Amino acid sequence: MQWTKLLNSNRRKDKNAQNCKATPSDTGGGRLEIERDYDRILFAAPTRRLADKTQVFPLDKNDHVRTRLTHSHEVANLARGIGIRLAFEFKDKVFIDLPEDFTVQRNVPALLAAIGLAHDLGNPPFGHQGETAMQQWFQAALKDEKETSNEIYNDFRHFDGNSQTLRLVTKLQILSDNFGLNLTYSTLASMIKYPRSSRDNSNTIWKKHGYFFSEEAIVKEIWEETGLKEGIRHPFTYIMEACDDIAYSVLDAEDTVKKGLTSFHDLIDFLSCWNEDHTQNADEVIKDVVAYSKNKNKTFADAKLKLSPSELNDTSMQMFRVRAICKLVESVVEAFIENQDKFLDLNCEVSDLISLSNGKNLCKALKKFDQTRGYRHRSVLELELKGSNYIKGIMDMLWVGIHGHKTDDEKEEEKALKKAYPDFLPREEFKSATPFGKYAYGRISENYRRIFEQTEEAPELPRLYKEVQLLADAVSGMTDSYLIALHDELKLLYEYEHSLN
Repeated sequence: MQWTKLLNSNRRKDKNAQNCKATPSDTGGGRLEIERDYDRILFAAPTRRLADKTQVFPLDKNDHVRTRLTHSHEVANLARGIGIRLAFEFKDKVFIDLPEDFTVQRNVPALLAAIGLAHDLGNPPFGHQGETAMQQWFQAALKDEKETSNEIYNDFRHFDGNSQTLRLVTKLQILSDNFGLNLTYSTLASMIKYPRSSRDNSNTIWKKHGYFFSEEAIVKEIWEETGLKEGIRHPFTYIMEACDDIAYSVLDAEDTVKKGLTSFHDLIDFLSCWNEDHTQNADEVIKDVVAYSKNKNKTFADAKLKLSPSELNDTSMQMFRVRAICKLVESVVEAFIENQDKFLDLNCEVSDLISLSNGKNLCKALKKFDQTRGYRHRSVLELELKGSNYIKGIMDMLWVGIHGHKTDDEKEEEKALKKAYPDFLPREEFKSATPFGKYAYGRISENYRRIFEQTEEAPELPRLYKEVQLLADAVSGMTDSYLIALHDELKLLYEYEHSLN
C-alpha cells in the first residue's frame, strides 16, 4: 500500500458523474478536499441526531452522562490529536512517499477527525442493545421466507451499525444526487472498520461485516481507488478504532462513577488488583495511572477547598481520565510507528492496534471494570430491556406498512399487464393495504421511502431485500426519544384498528 493512494482526495461524484477528477488544492473557502469531509459530516443531520442516541446508559436523565454525539466528538478529538503528532513529529518517518505539495499537516489530522466523528453514525437507538434487538428481529422474521436462504440476508441477521454508516454517507444522506455526502475516497476507505461482507465466512480476523450487499459495488470502487482489497483495512482505521477503545473504556468508567454505580476508590482498587496473567510483575502503565490518580486524590482531600465526598469523587475521576487517556494515546502513537510496515502490507493480519501497544492491559482492565460495574448493573439491564422491546415493537408495526407495499411505477405496470393479459393476477399488497399499513408506511422518512421506491436503482436487489433494508434504514435512523414517541403513536392506532376487526 502507498500513502499516495491511501490518501486519495478525489470523490466518487467527480469520477462517476462528470468523468473528471477534483484536485487536492484549496477549495471551498480555503479548505482542502479532505478538510471539507469533516465539515460535511459535522453539519449532516445524522450527526445531530447522535445527541439523542444512547452511548451506554439508555434513557438516562443525567445530563453529564455521554450520548453518542459527545462520544463521537471525543473520539474525533483523540484521533485528530494523534494525527497532529504523526503529521508534525513523525512526518518524515511515516509519510515518506507523499509528494511535497501534499499538505500532510492539514490532511492527516482532518481525515482522522472525520472518521472519528462519523464512526457511529449508523448505530441504531439504545446503544449496542438496539443493534442486538434488530438482529434478533430480523433472524426471527427472515427464517420462514424461502427466499431468505440467500446469504445476502446475513446483512440483516447480523445487522451492524458500521455497515449502516457506510450506506448512510454514500446513499441515504441525499443532497442533490445519489452520491450521499460525496466524501473523498480516503475518508470512505478508512471508515470501513470491517473490510468484509456478511457472506464471507473465510475471514477469521474480522467477526463483523463492514458493508451491505447493496453497497458492494461502491466498496470495490473505493478499494480500487485507494489500493485496498477485501480483508485489508486502511491503516488509519486502526487508529480510529483505538481511539474508540480509549474513549469508551476510560470514559464509560467515568460515567459509571458519575451515575453513582461505583466510586473512584472502587476503580483504583480494581486496577491495583488487576493481574490477568497471574504474574508477580504489575503492568507499568496501570501502576503509573493508579499512582498518579491516588496522589491527586490525596492532594484534593487535603486541600483547603474542603470538597464534599461527591465533589472529591468527581474531581479525582477527572484526573484519572486525563492520565489514563494520556498514557493510552502515547502507547497508540508508539505502536503505530513501530508497526507501520505491517499496516502497509497488503497481507496484514493485525486485528487491532491497542493489542500491539503497552497500554493494552490498562484498556482491557477498564473494559472489564465497565462490564462488571456498569453495563451489568440491574438498572442498566432494566432500561436495555425496555429499549429492546421498543425497537422490536416498532419494527413489527412498520413492517406491516413496508412488506408488500407497491410503488406507483409497479401499480402502473400491473395495470398495463392486466390490460394486455386479462388473466394476469397482480401481486397482493399484503397487510400494507390496510389503513394502518398505509399510515405506518407514511411515517417513514420521505427520503428513505424515495430511495426504496426508485425501481431503476439497484435492480439486482430482490424485492424482499429492499423491504428489509428500508426497515433497517428507518429504525437505525431514529433517535431514542423519537422511536419511543412513534412507537406509542403507532401502537394506539394499531390496537384501535384491530379492535374494529
